[in-house]
Amino acid sequence: MSENIRISEIFGPTIQGEGALIGRPTVFVRTGGCDYRCSWCDTLHAVDSEYRDEWTAMSAKDIMSKVEDLSGGKPLTITLSGGNPAIQPFDTLIQLGHEKGYEFAMETQGSVSKDWFSKLDVLILSPKPPSSGMDTDWIDFYQCLKKAGFEKSNGPDILLKFVIFDKEDYLYAKDASSRYPYLPVFLQPGNHQVDGDADQEGLMQKMRWLIDLTVKDQWYEVTILPQLHVMIWGNEKGV
Repeated sequence: MSENIRISEIFGPTIQGEGALIGRPTVFVRTGGCDYRCSWCDTLHAVDSEYRDEWTAMSAKDIMSKVEDLSGGKPLTITLSGGNPAIQPFDTLIQLGHEKGYEFAMETQGSVSKDWFSKLDVLILSPKPPSSGMDTDWIDFYQCLKKAGFEKSNGPDILLKFVIFDKEDYLYAKDASSRYPYLPVFLQPGNHQVDGDADQEGLMQKMRWLIDLTVKDQWYEVTILPQLHVMIWGNEKGV
Protein backbone atom coordinates (compact mmCIF):
# COMPACT_ATOMS: atom_id res chain seq x y z
CA MET A 1 0.00 0.00 0.00
CA SER A 2 1.38 3.43 -0.94
CA GLU A 3 2.01 6.05 1.72
CA ASN A 4 -0.32 8.98 2.22
CA ILE A 5 0.75 12.41 0.99
CA ARG A 6 0.34 15.55 3.10
CA ILE A 7 -1.75 17.96 1.05
CA SER A 8 -2.11 21.67 1.71
CA GLU A 9 -4.40 22.34 -1.25
CA ILE A 10 -5.37 21.06 -4.69
CA PHE A 11 -6.67 23.67 -7.11
CA GLY A 12 -7.17 24.52 -10.76
CA PRO A 13 -7.22 24.21 -13.60
CA THR A 14 -5.39 27.51 -13.81
CA ILE A 15 -2.13 28.48 -15.48
CA GLN A 16 1.42 28.02 -14.32
CA GLY A 17 2.46 31.51 -13.27
CA GLU A 18 6.24 31.25 -13.41
CA GLY A 19 9.26 29.44 -14.76
CA ALA A 20 9.68 27.35 -17.88
CA LEU A 21 6.02 26.29 -18.07
CA ILE A 22 4.60 29.78 -17.62
CA GLY A 23 1.13 30.13 -19.09
CA ARG A 24 0.53 26.38 -19.38
CA PRO A 25 -2.82 25.10 -18.05
CA THR A 26 -2.29 23.00 -14.94
CA VAL A 27 -3.78 21.63 -11.76
CA PHE A 28 -1.68 22.32 -8.67
CA VAL A 29 -1.14 19.64 -6.04
CA ARG A 30 0.42 21.64 -3.20
CA THR A 31 1.91 19.60 -0.38
CA GLY A 32 2.41 20.58 3.25
CA GLY A 33 5.82 20.72 4.86
CA CYS A 34 9.25 22.05 3.92
CA ASP A 35 12.85 21.67 5.06
CA TYR A 36 13.54 25.36 4.27
CA ARG A 37 12.35 28.60 5.84
CA CYS A 38 13.01 31.24 3.19
CA SER A 39 12.78 34.82 4.44
CA TRP A 40 10.47 35.85 1.60
CA CYS A 41 8.34 32.69 1.36
CA ASP A 42 4.92 33.40 -0.14
CA THR A 43 3.38 30.00 0.73
CA LEU A 44 3.82 29.77 4.49
CA HIS A 45 0.44 28.02 4.70
CA ALA A 46 2.14 25.07 2.99
CA VAL A 47 5.45 25.39 4.85
CA ASP A 48 5.12 26.26 8.51
CA SER A 49 4.14 23.52 10.96
CA GLU A 50 1.66 25.87 12.63
CA TYR A 51 -0.62 25.13 9.66
CA ARG A 52 -0.28 21.34 9.89
CA ASP A 53 -3.85 20.97 11.17
CA GLU A 54 -5.00 22.41 7.85
CA TRP A 55 -3.10 19.78 5.83
CA THR A 56 -4.84 16.57 4.82
CA ALA A 57 -3.28 13.12 4.48
CA MET A 58 -4.50 11.76 1.14
CA SER A 59 -3.80 8.60 -0.82
CA ALA A 60 -2.47 8.81 -4.35
CA LYS A 61 -5.77 7.37 -5.59
CA ASP A 62 -7.80 10.08 -3.83
CA ILE A 63 -5.52 12.83 -5.11
CA MET A 64 -5.80 11.54 -8.66
CA SER A 65 -9.57 11.37 -8.32
CA LYS A 66 -9.66 15.01 -7.20
CA VAL A 67 -7.44 16.09 -10.10
CA GLU A 68 -9.63 14.23 -12.60
CA ASP A 69 -12.70 15.88 -11.16
CA LEU A 70 -11.15 19.33 -11.47
CA SER A 71 -9.88 18.75 -15.00
CA GLY A 72 -13.08 17.12 -16.21
CA GLY A 73 -11.16 13.92 -16.88
CA LYS A 74 -9.12 15.58 -19.62
CA PRO A 75 -5.37 15.06 -19.13
CA LEU A 76 -3.17 18.09 -18.55
CA THR A 77 -0.03 18.94 -16.59
CA ILE A 78 -0.13 18.29 -12.85
CA THR A 79 2.19 20.64 -10.96
CA LEU A 80 3.63 19.21 -7.75
CA SER A 81 4.27 22.15 -5.46
CA GLY A 82 4.76 23.04 -1.84
CA GLY A 83 6.42 23.62 0.59
CA ASN A 84 8.96 21.20 -0.72
CA PRO A 85 7.10 18.47 -2.61
CA ALA A 86 10.27 16.37 -2.79
CA ILE A 87 9.76 15.22 0.81
CA GLN A 88 6.50 13.46 -0.11
CA PRO A 89 6.06 9.92 -1.60
CA PHE A 90 4.83 10.65 -5.12
CA ASP A 91 5.75 7.35 -6.82
CA THR A 92 2.23 5.94 -7.01
CA LEU A 93 0.54 9.22 -7.96
CA ILE A 94 2.89 9.72 -10.90
CA GLN A 95 2.26 6.16 -12.06
CA LEU A 96 -1.53 6.55 -11.80
CA GLY A 97 -1.44 9.88 -13.61
CA HIS A 98 0.74 8.64 -16.45
CA GLU A 99 -1.61 5.70 -16.98
CA LYS A 100 -4.37 8.23 -17.57
CA GLY A 101 -2.33 10.49 -19.85
CA TYR A 102 -1.42 13.23 -17.36
CA GLU A 103 2.05 14.77 -17.17
CA PHE A 104 3.90 15.83 -14.04
CA ALA A 105 6.07 18.87 -13.36
CA MET A 106 7.70 19.61 -10.03
CA GLU A 107 9.72 22.51 -8.63
CA THR A 108 12.06 21.96 -5.70
CA GLN A 109 15.11 23.67 -4.23
CA GLY A 110 17.29 20.60 -4.70
CA SER A 111 17.82 19.76 -1.03
CA VAL A 112 16.07 16.35 -1.01
CA SER A 113 16.45 13.69 -3.71
CA LYS A 114 14.13 10.78 -4.46
CA ASP A 115 14.23 7.87 -6.91
CA TRP A 116 10.87 8.89 -8.39
CA PHE A 117 12.41 12.10 -9.79
CA SER A 118 13.24 10.06 -12.90
CA LYS A 119 9.51 9.48 -13.51
CA LEU A 120 8.68 13.19 -13.75
CA ASP A 121 8.15 14.86 -17.11
CA VAL A 122 9.65 18.18 -16.03
CA LEU A 123 11.90 18.87 -13.03
CA ILE A 124 12.52 22.53 -12.15
CA LEU A 125 15.41 22.92 -9.73
CA SER A 126 15.25 26.27 -7.97
CA PRO A 127 18.12 26.67 -5.50
CA LYS A 128 17.49 29.53 -3.12
CA PRO A 129 19.72 32.62 -3.37
CA PRO A 130 21.32 34.54 -0.46
CA SER A 131 18.27 36.76 0.13
CA SER A 132 16.35 33.65 1.25
CA GLY A 133 18.61 33.20 4.26
CA MET A 134 19.19 29.58 3.24
CA ASP A 135 22.44 27.85 2.25
CA THR A 136 22.75 25.58 -0.78
CA ASP A 137 24.34 22.16 -0.35
CA TRP A 138 25.65 21.46 -3.86
CA ILE A 139 26.27 17.80 -3.05
CA ASP A 140 22.57 17.34 -2.24
CA PHE A 141 21.70 19.33 -5.33
CA TYR A 142 23.82 17.06 -7.51
CA GLN A 143 22.07 14.02 -6.03
CA CYS A 144 18.77 15.42 -7.31
CA LEU A 145 20.25 15.55 -10.80
CA LYS A 146 21.47 11.97 -10.49
CA LYS A 147 18.12 10.70 -9.22
CA ALA A 148 16.44 12.41 -12.17
CA GLY A 149 18.70 10.41 -14.49
CA PHE A 150 20.44 13.31 -16.21
CA GLU A 151 23.59 11.20 -16.74
CA LYS A 152 21.57 8.67 -18.73
CA SER A 153 19.56 11.26 -20.68
CA ASN A 154 16.39 9.25 -20.14
CA GLY A 155 14.72 11.23 -17.37
CA PRO A 156 12.63 14.39 -17.26
CA ASP A 157 13.45 17.74 -18.81
CA ILE A 158 15.58 19.46 -16.15
CA LEU A 159 15.60 23.24 -15.82
CA LEU A 160 17.13 25.81 -13.48
CA LYS A 161 15.06 28.66 -12.06
CA PHE A 162 16.26 31.50 -9.86
CA VAL A 163 14.26 34.09 -7.97
CA ILE A 164 16.21 37.37 -7.96
CA PHE A 165 15.78 40.09 -5.36
CA ASP A 166 19.10 41.91 -5.54
CA LYS A 167 22.59 41.95 -7.10
CA GLU A 168 23.89 39.30 -4.71
CA ASP A 169 21.10 36.94 -5.82
CA TYR A 170 21.94 37.68 -9.44
CA LEU A 171 25.63 36.81 -8.92
CA TYR A 172 24.60 33.63 -7.10
CA ALA A 173 22.46 32.62 -10.09
CA LYS A 174 25.33 33.25 -12.51
CA ASP A 175 27.69 31.14 -10.43
CA ALA A 176 25.15 28.35 -9.95
CA SER A 177 24.30 28.18 -13.64
CA SER A 178 28.00 28.03 -14.54
CA ARG A 179 28.16 24.74 -12.61
CA TYR A 180 25.59 23.25 -14.98
CA PRO A 181 25.97 25.00 -18.35
CA TYR A 182 23.94 22.29 -20.08
CA LEU A 183 20.74 23.19 -18.18
CA PRO A 184 18.36 25.94 -19.43
CA VAL A 185 18.19 28.89 -17.01
CA PHE A 186 15.14 30.97 -16.09
CA LEU A 187 15.27 34.14 -13.99
CA GLN A 188 12.40 36.01 -12.39
CA PRO A 189 12.21 39.04 -10.10
CA GLY A 190 11.16 38.09 -6.58
CA ASN A 191 7.88 39.24 -5.10
CA HIS A 192 9.06 41.49 -2.26
CA GLN A 193 5.57 42.21 -0.88
CA VAL A 194 3.75 38.94 -0.22
CA ASP A 195 1.24 40.31 2.32
CA GLY A 196 -1.63 42.49 1.20
CA ASP A 197 -1.62 43.95 -2.30
CA ALA A 198 1.29 43.09 -4.54
CA ASP A 199 3.62 45.94 -5.52
CA GLN A 200 3.06 45.63 -9.26
CA GLU A 201 5.05 48.73 -10.21
CA GLY A 202 7.93 47.67 -7.96
CA LEU A 203 7.99 44.26 -9.63
CA MET A 204 8.09 45.86 -13.08
CA GLN A 205 10.97 48.09 -12.01
CA LYS A 206 12.83 45.03 -10.76
CA MET A 207 12.06 43.27 -14.05
CA ARG A 208 13.57 46.14 -16.04
CA TRP A 209 16.61 46.18 -13.73
CA LEU A 210 17.11 42.44 -14.25
CA ILE A 211 16.82 42.73 -18.02
CA ASP A 212 19.32 45.61 -18.12
CA LEU A 213 21.76 43.69 -15.94
CA THR A 214 21.76 40.52 -18.03
CA VAL A 215 22.11 42.49 -21.26
CA LYS A 216 25.00 44.51 -19.83
CA ASP A 217 26.73 41.27 -18.79
CA GLN A 218 25.92 39.65 -22.15
CA TRP A 219 24.32 36.75 -20.30
CA TYR A 220 22.27 35.82 -23.32
CA GLU A 221 21.62 32.18 -22.43
CA VAL A 222 18.94 33.01 -19.87
CA THR A 223 15.19 33.48 -20.16
CA ILE A 224 13.77 36.30 -18.03
CA LEU A 225 10.14 36.01 -17.00
CA PRO A 226 7.72 37.77 -14.63
CA GLN A 227 5.58 36.07 -12.02
CA LEU A 228 2.55 36.03 -14.28
CA HIS A 229 0.13 34.93 -11.55
CA VAL A 230 1.14 37.91 -9.41
CA MET A 231 0.54 40.25 -12.36
CA ILE A 232 -2.95 38.78 -12.86
CA TRP A 233 -4.14 37.92 -9.34
CA GLY A 234 -1.74 39.73 -7.04
CA ASN A 235 -1.13 37.81 -3.80
CA GLU A 236 -4.41 35.90 -3.89
CA LYS A 237 -3.93 32.29 -2.75
CA GLY A 238 -5.05 29.19 -4.60
CA VAL A 239 -4.69 30.55 -8.15
